[in-house]
Amino acid sequence: MFRSRSNETKQAAAETAQDEAQVRDPQAPKGRPTPKRSEAQALRRATVKPPTSRKEAAKRAREARRTALAKQREALISGEERHLPVRDRGPVRRYARDFVDSKWHVSEYFLPIAVVILVMSMFPAQQAASLLLWMGVIVMMVTDWVVTGVRLKKQLRERFPDESHKGARAYAIMRTLQMRRMRLPKPQLKRGEQPR
Repeated sequence: MFRSRSNETKQAAAETAQDEAQVRDPQAPKGRPTPKRSEAQALRRATVKPPTSRKEAAKRAREARRTALAKQREALISGEERHLPVRDRGPVRRYARDFVDSKWHVSEYFLPIAVVILVMSMFPAQQAASLLLWMGVIVMMVTDWVVTGVRLKKQLRERFPDESHKGARAYAIMRTLQMRRMRLPKPQLKRGEQPR
């Protein structure tokens, strides 16, 4: 709320420059002629040039935010690790996503089941059955979460013994609550495949 916008602009520019620097292999040809010194200096001055007014600074910050969000959106669809939000980055979180996506879970069908239970509860003759169904679904979901959490914890200890697993189980359980086609980042595995 009270952050300096100029710091955000500098940070976004630094991340963009770092991303562009990592894209090209140093051994590969650059694919364009070397610019003249005067052109390079003019380009450097234009990009580093501080904004002249508050309005221009806000415009640059909006543009930087817009490009960062566009990259993030693409990464959520493609699964590209570099531009993912911080909560989804890292090999532990990737494995937790793959672990959840490779199996069937009762929780992902919670919303359709809840609608059916709601419709059943509107009819007096079906109210007892809807209550029993509701309790059964809750018991199955909790059981599924416990089993998923225990298995994931065991797998994470084996695969990533030196990395922090903090929050990975809660992350995986929250992912089971989402319907498969609505999950972001998009699932990279089909059901039944082994997590990588």
